[in-house]
Amino acid sequence: MQSDLVIVYHRQPYEEVEENGEIVFKENKSPNGIVPTLKSFFGNVDKGSWVAWKLAEDTSNPDFEPVVEIEDKYGKYNVTRLPLSAEQVRQFYHVTSKEAFWPILHSFKERYDYDPVDWPNFREVNWRFAEAAAAEAAPGALVWVHDYNLWLVPGYLRQMRPDVKIAFFHHTPFPSADVFNILPWRKEIVESLLHCDVVGFHIPRYAANFVSVVQSLTDADVTERVRVEDDLISEGTALTERAVATKLSIDDREVIVGVAPVGIDMDYIQQVAGSEDAAKKKAEIREELGDCKLVLSVGRTDYTKGGVQQLNSFERLLEQHPELRGEVRLLHVSVMANRAMTVYQEIQSEIEETVGRINGRFGTFDWTPVTLVSRAIPFDRLIGYYQAADVAWITPLADGMNLVAKEFAASRLDGDGALVLSEFAGAAVELSSAVLVNPFSNRAMDEAIYMALQMPEEERRIRMKELRRVVDKYDIAEWGEEFGRQMSRVKRGLPDTDRNAA
Repeated sequence: MQSDLVIVYHRQPYEEVEENGEIVFKENKSPNGIVPTLKSFFGNVDKGSWVAWKLAEDTSNPDFEPVVEIEDKYGKYNVTRLPLSAEQVRQFYHVTSKEAFWPILHSFKERYDYDPVDWPNFREVNWRFAEAAAAEAAPGALVWVHDYNLWLVPGYLRQMRPDVKIAFFHHTPFPSADVFNILPWRKEIVESLLHCDVVGFHIPRYAANFVSVVQSLTDADVTERVRVEDDLISEGTALTERAVATKLSIDDREVIVGVAPVGIDMDYIQQVAGSEDAAKKKAEIREELGDCKLVLSVGRTDYTKGGVQQLNSFERLLEQHPELRGEVRLLHVSVMANRAMTVYQEIQSEIEETVGRINGRFGTFDWTPVTLVSRAIPFDRLIGYYQAADVAWITPLADGMNLVAKEFAASRLDGDGALVLSEFAGAAVELSSAVLVNPFSNRAMDEAIYMALQMPEEERRIRMKELRRVVDKYDIAEWGEEFGRQMSRVKRGLPDTDRNAA
């Protein structure tokens, strides 16, 4: 039986764990990962499928079943695992996606590396994803493709299955035309995306950038433009757009350009934050801190996250305000996701050296200014840190959304705490009540963190109340519902989404 909904994503929708010599499929540990929300859509269709890749020593004869049937709380659905060799994965994901696409998507032109890219390999992998999706899709089915490493799938899929509906969602920023068009494969990528019925982005700026790229490379016309809703306008910040194109026309085709900020599971976080265990963890953390204020920074080890710049700002803070020495501590969580990539190893080394320098300059026998954590913190423990922190300091140089900022606000059942947020994070257009800062300005960074540490309680509570309102409004269920509304504008439609399922 073919599927009414096929989700195409590079990750498998579960974690494989070996128990008693057997492989067991378990739910992903992250409660706010996009995977659980995507799986919730299977509850709205008779049959669903998921297409991902899996490493294989011999791709012609893999040591795993290419298709498995999963039954969990979201229902029954198939998972097609495409066997890819280690070299295919290296080229497709680590080289092409991370060394060529990633820096361009985040507007780091100086880090773009074209030379090692094996474009035929990227095409082949995308073709295989498209083939698998075509085989799984029922007549008129919806195929929902996710993220930039599958850019070519829509074009290939449309060749194979002109009957299906195709949607695509970008989980990263999308840059302006002068940056995106550095890619030598720009037109091939854009023409593939224009075979979608819906192309979705987090915020209006990314959608506007996409439209500008399309119009620089094709004769597509904008046939609909709307005003951005007030909650997505953060006055005077870097990523704000006041109006956005929502429909394109090209070659007698119509492409809907959607905007839907990914959110968090507010109810789940509040449930964890309100538990006795969370209260105990918060108390333990505060006891260990003593009278010190806690500044919390959480992110991945990546040049886009601005970790070194943030640490340098903290060093200047201690230089300029000696009264803060011994009175404030920074917990800097920087988790390296791709240990095999040299660029991330270099950043991790620079972070470690900077932390060592700060602690060496200012630390005393009973006070360590910076604690560096380079491993993932269990989510329930992280909630404890969110609740214990006086300030969350989230200052990426570029970020598609940033859910840490939203998790922090959702965790603060006490209505207190200050959030310092980069205006170059997608979340900044929603979270205008944070202390928004330009991370490329030393003065702005230094003043923002000092302001947050000195902020009166009344102001903190006013800001936090508004932060929590917006985070609750644009939660992960709303993201799913907004996608449903966008797909309902496609003539062939989509089954209604169920808010409770997400």
